[in-house]
Amino acid sequence: MAVGFAVDQSALKRAHLYEYKITGYFIFACIIAAVGGSLFGYDLGVSGGVTSMDDFLKDFFPSIYRRKQKHLNETDYCKYDNQILTLFTSSLYFAGLVSTFAASYVTRSWGRRGSILVGATSFFLGAVVNAASVNIAMLIIGRILLGVGIGFGNQAVPLYLSEMAPAKVRGAVNQLFQLTTCLGILIANLINYGTEKIHPWGWRLSLGLATVPATLMFIGGIFLPETPNSLVEQGRLEEARIVLEKVRGTNKVDAEFADLIDASNAARAVKNPFRNLLARRNRPQLIIGALGIPAFQQLTGMNSILFYAPVIFQSLGFGSGASLYSSIFTSGALVVGALISMALVDKFGRRAFFLEAGCEMMICLVCVSITLALKFGTGEELPKGIGIFLVIVICVFVLGYGRSWGPLGWLVPSELFPLETRSAGQSVVVCVNLFFTALIAQCFLAALCHLQYGIFLLFTGLILIMSSFIYFLLPETKQVPIEEIYLLWKTHWFWKNIVNEGEEATDLNGKSGGQV
Repeated sequence: MAVGFAVDQSALKRAHLYEYKITGYFIFACIIAAVGGSLFGYDLGVSGGVTSMDDFLKDFFPSIYRRKQKHLNETDYCKYDNQILTLFTSSLYFAGLVSTFAASYVTRSWGRRGSILVGATSFFLGAVVNAASVNIAMLIIGRILLGVGIGFGNQAVPLYLSEMAPAKVRGAVNQLFQLTTCLGILIANLINYGTEKIHPWGWRLSLGLATVPATLMFIGGIFLPETPNSLVEQGRLEEARIVLEKVRGTNKVDAEFADLIDASNAARAVKNPFRNLLARRNRPQLIIGALGIPAFQQLTGMNSILFYAPVIFQSLGFGSGASLYSSIFTSGALVVGALISMALVDKFGRRAFFLEAGCEMMICLVCVSITLALKFGTGEELPKGIGIFLVIVICVFVLGYGRSWGPLGWLVPSELFPLETRSAGQSVVVCVNLFFTALIAQCFLAALCHLQYGIFLLFTGLILIMSSFIYFLLPETKQVPIEEIYLLWKTHWFWKNIVNEGEEATDLNGKSGGQV
């Protein structure tokens, strides 16, 4: 079936007039902003490793420690099934979910840089509280502060990178966020591997070192320029023009600056951006960018593996040190995937990576499911060859995710929204993402206990659904200027009928809100 995904290039307004050079000023701004991803990544990597450390379990979860010692070298799907233990992980994401709405106001009113600074401060405080914890209540309070930091950082950083980047390299630049996230995960796993040998306070060092990326993000944030889009949105036109010329490396920015002003004028007419998200003409951005992609990113099952890689490997019979060592391989594969995506996504496009990697991930999960179904039962020892095979298959799965749903799950939503709903839309993106992250974090170990190998078949089915969603509903956005993305919906085989009817209703009613 031929489905009309092609972009009508003649519909784009001034894109052919944009000029830019890659300047040192631009590179500095993007690298500093992208450090925000390392906060999210470091926590993803460190939390699963800490929850598998004996000293941590003895201090806070002695019953799990006793169960673990009883089945140390055996497969036991229910070894870590404890809702308080999973609350230690998921409380951060519930806090991030709530804080993202405050982050939207700060990002829209005070700029992307303001949210980056707030996020760094809260994350630093959370890391200090976690490292000093003497009871579960302190652990949860620290996790909540970390969650606020991630809510602000994840709201602002992808927007910052997308707005600073020229259209032709926006995919690679935005994926700096995913790259630093992956590096944060890898570094956290390496640190866990070392601190696990430091008794009895190694886990405190793992949690406390989260202050390092937070400090780097705060200090760097002080020197960051605000994005031209945000400055125009705040009415600071002269300053916006100066920044745009510096980041583009040329004073020939009239066309792009005119597009920014047009987008800002449309944004100022919108008094309630969250309500405007529901307008019929914004339906594609709502369904694809705000709801579909961020939810599906978590339903791949990837974050379950990142959260609990050491725990999963221990449950499958690996020893404590071996499980942490195996999780280093998986996080290394994630970094490689991010580098591949950065290098090629602006050449081959977003859709190609989504669809190709989706097939690869489904095959890997089916292999894991069949292996577990045939070889394992509670109380059985793990053959070394099967263990190596599982690590390899999981690494291939992670490599697929690392070049598709991982980076593109942040890139694509950040480039879909028009300026008038961009901050609100990104808040919904982060909110939905963190809701499903928290849900998976809270339920995965219980689901692993009850569904056993079936949990991986469930994720396989979900990846099939989300790949179909991308194939039929997402147009290609590579190299399209961010303020002209909205024109893609008018030529898309499915969305053109919806958005055109919405605009006709807006014209008839004389309102900016559209038909809801």
